[in-house]
Amino acid sequence: MSSRPAPPPPPRPLSVAELDLDASGGSVLSFRPAPGGPPLVGGGAVYALVRLRGRPAATVVGNVPEGQDPAEVLTALARERLAAAGPGSDAERLAARRRPLPAGPPPRTSVIVATRERPGSLARALDSLLAQDHPDHELIVVDNAPRTTDTRDLVTKEYAGRVRYVREDAPGLAVAHNTGAAAADGDVLAFTDDDVIADPHWLTALTEPFTADPGLGCATGLILPARLATPAQILLEAHGGFAKGFAPRLYDPAEPPADEPLFPFTAGSFGSGANMAFRAGALRKAGGFDPATGTGTPAKGGDDLYAFVAVLTAGFRLRYTPEALVWHHHRETWQDLRNQAYGYGAGLTAYLTATLVRSPRLLPALLARLPRGLAHARAMTASRGQTPGGGVPGEHGTHHPWPRGLSRRERRGMLYGPIGYLAARTRGGAR
Repeated sequence: MSSRPAPPPPPRPLSVAELDLDASGGSVLSFRPAPGGPPLVGGGAVYALVRLRGRPAATVVGNVPEGQDPAEVLTALARERLAAAGPGSDAERLAARRRPLPAGPPPRTSVIVATRERPGSLARALDSLLAQDHPDHELIVVDNAPRTTDTRDLVTKEYAGRVRYVREDAPGLAVAHNTGAAAADGDVLAFTDDDVIADPHWLTALTEPFTADPGLGCATGLILPARLATPAQILLEAHGGFAKGFAPRLYDPAEPPADEPLFPFTAGSFGSGANMAFRAGALRKAGGFDPATGTGTPAKGGDDLYAFVAVLTAGFRLRYTPEALVWHHHRETWQDLRNQAYGYGAGLTAYLTATLVRSPRLLPALLARLPRGLAHARAMTASRGQTPGGGVPGEHGTHHPWPRGLSRRERRGMLYGPIGYLAARTRGGAR
């Protein structure tokens, strides 16, 4: 009688660090724990962001033997990784390129943070947002469907005069974002979440492209994990996380990318809602966020994806800028990860449904692409974890097997998404 193979051991915790090099083969400029993370003590596995003179360039994972210097171990791995990418790699081009002079100062920007009953993480996020090097910005907190006065008390007392407080009683992330946008006075509206720590240069890097490109409607940035302490956090990051790579990219509806035949309906490749900004006029022209999408509604998600596509189909460009970095505190528990997988699936098909309902003119293009898009999404959820090899967190299908149960949860969410979206519209009224 054959016995079942033993399940793989759970992923071991990783420390998270930043390593800044003078060049891909150069000296170490700095090495430190990631913002908000614990100090690096002793040996063990370490996940590190590799910067080249401050610019995010790659990630590496290394096992540091007890008694060895983590900086030395990770620097050797980083040089090997960057060298393997070759002289024409994105990292080498970033290292060799001098920062171009901006066409002018970054535009007046409103940073909007929607939150609900998480004052501890909100305070951590606000502290990082108040440390930004952007010369002209305001901070707005939208308290979404609050049950207590904790968020209001925090903002109005601890951050009085520095952060504006706005209350929105209707639940839903998109509703909260629309409320924040209506209260804002910035030419650009930047959005992030209450569970991030923003790099000090985040807002400047995210908004400078709007000055240089009058046709730019949206910008997104890089999201990396602040902690990798639990199996749920490690699995999420090992199979995609929120990161979209280290290569800047421009998406132009007038010149659809040849490598994305489903464009613009592959919105998940553009960025994520924890790190995005819109030209205020472009977001208004696109109709804002769909209030029947997002966390807090029956649709579960899809608010950011809908907005990306709406802005692109309104004729504006979208730019992904990896220099605009935030560190995200992933949810910690297995149940959190199960809920997240289901929500991702639901948000994908909810945003597609929202696009069809609110922009019927896109129906022919959407229907032409929808079967391939859904097949691609289903293949992604089914194939995670099937590629052997070492890998690092942030690279799909490597490092740790993706549980089949999570793939099933994601596919069930995809089936539910249109139902959830229509339920949200019915509950809130067609808008």
